[in-house]
Amino acid sequence: MFNERLDTLPDYPFPRLATLLDGIAPGKDPLVMSIGEPQHEPPAMITEAMIANAHLWHKYPPGQGTPELRDAIKGWLDRRYDLPEDMIHRDQNIIPVAGTREALYLIATCVIPQDQPGPKPKVLLPNPFYQVYCGAAVLNDAEMVPLPATPETGFLPDLDQIDIETLSACRLFFLCSPANPQGAVASRDYLERIIALARKHNFVLAMDECYADIYDREAPTGALEICAAQHGNMDNVLVFHSLSKRSSAPGLRSGFVAGDGKIIKHFNRLRSYCSATIPMPIMAASTLLWNDDAHAEANRNLYRAKIDIAAEIFGNRFGFYRPAGGFFLWLDVGDDEAATKKIWAEEGVKVIPGRYLSISDREGNNPGARFIRIALVHDLATTREGLSRINAALSR
Repeated sequence: MFNERLDTLPDYPFPRLATLLDGIAPGKDPLVMSIGEPQHEPPAMITEAMIANAHLWHKYPPGQGTPELRDAIKGWLDRRYDLPEDMIHRDQNIIPVAGTREALYLIATCVIPQDQPGPKPKVLLPNPFYQVYCGAAVLNDAEMVPLPATPETGFLPDLDQIDIETLSACRLFFLCSPANPQGAVASRDYLERIIALARKHNFVLAMDECYADIYDREAPTGALEICAAQHGNMDNVLVFHSLSKRSSAPGLRSGFVAGDGKIIKHFNRLRSYCSATIPMPIMAASTLLWNDDAHAEANRNLYRAKIDIAAEIFGNRFGFYRPAGGFFLWLDVGDDEAATKKIWAEEGVKVIPGRYLSISDREGNNPGARFIRIALVHDLATTREGLSRINAALSR
């Protein structure tokens, strides 16, 4: 009575972490730095907008979002990526979604063909990866192809190492930039190459850009910037964005998908049958957030200050580097599970082993097994305390 493909999914990272630490008492007051859940104070405009629009709770929200929200999203895309005003059409190229998690999953249902002759469709994804990519591939009966994203490859998949057979069978390629967990940012040249591959081999490039407004020095290039330089051609390209990280509002469950109008049209049709829509008061709050860049800049400055603290504490030890984007540290500790247990037992700080965010290859090699991921989501003082405790445990 159950979908047998569920049994082929790897265990989700956080239950695995709970099992790993089961029975180990924390050495000090517990501090969770394993989950990428922003703890900065959300902008007051969220509450204000929801109160002002509370009379709309009794209305079913439109699946395509309000025109005002789509206008705000278009405005942000145009500002953030310096797009031509006539490139993005609010009614043809944008879908507001109730968080990008469900959208990243459902896009596979939309674009992976079923029961086609020939080889099974392939879904390519970086390894390590956001677990939803894996679920999207497996539960849509596609072959998941994890591509190592290691220090040797600049923490992004090496496009030159993908064989023609794999590219020809690919129907969906997930790429995260800035990357979770490593913080790597795809260069303009890299994005040009992967977009060219998508069009040559006719697969959909799903660019997960949810950390785009959290960066250290330079604003990451986005896939739509590349499309703009190609006369606005968005064929085969979708970008996914969220307010969870940009606006410290993961509980809002508000994001959007933008790009190729042909795919957007089919995606809208699919979502009308199965997707949750964003409630009207939340859409009103989301509209204000996408129209405001000041709070995102303040948020970014806080994350930059926490990277400064990390650089002060770790220096050049444990493979520390300043991530170009995002808010995770990806430390090289040799044995990820042993380090995670040691940090918890001695200092009471919870981190997550890198192997739980990755998958092993046929030879049993897991690209995350040397690393731990640390989420810099707390205030400055708590972050300093947590990182100091981690450093103490790793230095013993």
